[in-house]
Amino acid sequence: MDINQKKALLKYFQEFITPERKALFEQVLQQRTQHITIVLEDIYQPHNASAVLRTCDLTGIQDVHIIENRNEYNVNPDVALGSSKWLNLFKYNHKENNTLKTYNELRKKGYRIVATTPHKDAYTPETIPLEEKMAFVFGTELNGLTDEAIEHADTYLRIPMYGFTESYNISVSAALVLYTLTNRLRDSEIPWQIKNEEKTDILLEWSRRTIKRSDVLERQFFRNLNS
Repeated sequence: MDINQKKALLKYFQEFITPERKALFEQVLQQRTQHITIVLEDIYQPHNASAVLRTCDLTGIQDVHIIENRNEYNVNPDVALGSSKWLNLFKYNHKENNTLKTYNELRKKGYRIVATTPHKDAYTPETIPLEEKMAFVFGTELNGLTDEAIEHADTYLRIPMYGFTESYNISVSAALVLYTLTNRLRDSEIPWQIKNEEKTDILLEWSRRTIKRSDVLERQFFRNLNS
C-alpha cells in the first residue's frame, strides 16, 4: 500500500471515529517518539513486561522489541491496562538465539544498542548522549541480560543505586530510565517526534484497533477503490 492509499484509507476510517477520539489520537501522537525504543530480552514474568508496556505508552515510546529465546511473552491485560493496543510490538523468535538478529535489525534502522546493566562502568540516564537513535535493552528479572546481549552492545547504561540490593525490578528500571530520557528529549532541540509517513501508519493501526470490524471496512474500501 503506497502512502496515498494509506492516507485515503485513513480518511475513510475517520468517518467511523468520533471527533473526540480523533483529537485524542492527534494529541497523543504529537508526544510519541521512535527516537528511543525498548528491547526486552527473554522476559519470563509477563506481569513485569506488561508493566513496561504501560510505562512505554505513558512516556510516549511507540516501538517495543521483544526477544523470545526460551520464553514466550504474552501480554498480561490486568497489568498492561490496554497499553499494548497503542504500541508497535515486534517479536523475534525464529531462531534458537534471537538476540543478535534483533540487534542487526535495529542497527539497520539506525539505532545504537544500549545494554542496561549494573555491572559495567557506563552512562546513567542523566548523562547518556541522546543525539543518536537509541535502543535500550532490558534483561530478565533474575539474571539480567545474557552475556551475548552485553558483549555485542554499542554502549551501556546503569541506574545509580545506594542500597544493599543488586538491581531494580525490570519494570521499575524501565520506568526510571524512560521517564528521565523522554523528559530530556522533550527539553532538547533533538528532532525526536515521529515523522509524517510513520504517523500515517500509526494512525491507521490505531483506527483498525478502534473500529469494530475494521477488516471488513478495509476490504470494502479497496473493492470500491479498484472497481
